Amino acid sequence: MADLAGQVTLVTGAGRGIGRRIALELAGAGMKVAVSARTREQVEQTAADIGGLAIAGDVSRVDDVERTIAETERELGPIDVLVNNAGVGGAGRPTWEQEPDQWWRVVEINLRGAFLCCRAVIPGMLDRGRGRIVNVASGAAYLPGSRGTSYAASKAGLHRFTEVLANELASTGVFAFSISPGLVRTEMTADNFADDAPWTPPELAPRLVRELASGRLDRLAGRYLHAEHDNVDDLAARADDIVDADLNAIRLRR
Repeated sequence: MADLAGQVTLVTGAGRGIGRRIALELAGAGMKVAVSARTREQVEQTAADIGGLAIAGDVSRVDDVERTIAETERELGPIDVLVNNAGVGGAGRPTWEQEPDQWWRVVEINLRGAFLCCRAVIPGMLDRGRGRIVNVASGAAYLPGSRGTSYAASKAGLHRFTEVLANELASTGVFAFSISPGLVRTEMTADNFADDAPWTPPELAPRLVRELASGRLDRLAGRYLHAEHDNVDDLAARADDIVDADLNAIRLRR
């Protein structure tokens, strides 16, 4: 298991909510952390709290992503761990009542954004023969819910993107993971779920990301990992069985 002290990570969507908590967790592990989001004031506050680097940008824009990667590596060094957390929720209206551009914007941020960030960091990771990518998906990747078709489609796409990417990266020393943080109370979820909803403790997703960053669960690259429902020690102990039986995967069973 790798010592994270001194390693470099970029966390997108880290101005608030889950992304901010992940940034705090990784900084607490001794990592050098760059945080990005569209709202400059929020990422600057997160960066100030952890002694990190703040970069304002939109993950759906190629120029912003390339600038973010370049600035992170210029200021902190080569990126060891990329956490693609940036995301938005879907509209609270039926699909046929939504404007096409608004519907597509969710996919652009949640799925295209992760693709652009991966595309930008992977060549360097391959050159160094090491690196880890954590894509923050959702239970909406496999469960129909009330978040809307754009959100569910983007998160299902993000999970499958991660699984195929992990296969592409096999034997390179670079690993890609897909996680669900669970139902965490944030600004994005608080207005959409009742107070008695099955809220997930907010510290679980950051802890899972930290374990993934350490290399402890590299055998499970491409698997669907849930911050609340999957115990990390159990995952590590059962990793070979999980892969051999094709568990923690979104599959059609007949």
